[in-house]
Amino acid sequence: MLVSPGPGTEPDVATTPLAASIAVSLDQFLAGIGTRAFRFAEAGLRSRDDALDAVQDAMMKMLGYRERPAVEWTPLFWSILRRKIVDVQRRQHFRLRWLRPEAEGEAEASLDWADAAQPGPSQSHEQREAYARLVQALRGLPARQREAFTLRVLEELDVADTARAMGCSEGSVKTHLSRAREALQKQLEEYR
Repeated sequence: MLVSPGPGTEPDVATTPLAASIAVSLDQFLAGIGTRAFRFAEAGLRSRDDALDAVQDAMMKMLGYRERPAVEWTPLFWSILRRKIVDVQRRQHFRLRWLRPEAEGEAEASLDWADAAQPGPSQSHEQREAYARLVQALRGLPARQREAFTLRVLEELDVADTARAMGCSEGSVKTHLSRAREALQKQLEEYR
């Protein structure tokens, strides 16, 4: 319910129909990108908890940009998330190992991304193995190549949006993507 302002006062921005529609649209955008963002963060951080934190932080930061045009949200979000991932990686790099011992198998844990069609047990097993091989191959790539591949191929961003998200030139995106594809092809050919 909208409250009409009294005489001589300006309407509250949060109660205007435009602000309400922007908030709903941003909520829908964030809900739609959440799973993909988590996969991206998990591949980069190799930790479910750190990935969840990074995605949540990126989504919270996006709230500050809700007034930006919706066409800018996708590259902006991926840029924010990428920076969060880099920050977490830097913090982990400088921590002493004995302050944060990793549980056995934590790095090997993977999510079951089974689709709603409920495939049979063998198909489900093959899909999990294929996904695990892809994640392992992606983790073996240098960070910039992994980012370029994920944003261009998996997220289907165009070159310009990917360049903005990565903070580099379009030529660099193409170079990183080409090298990533070549490296992934070599790694995944072993499994054929």
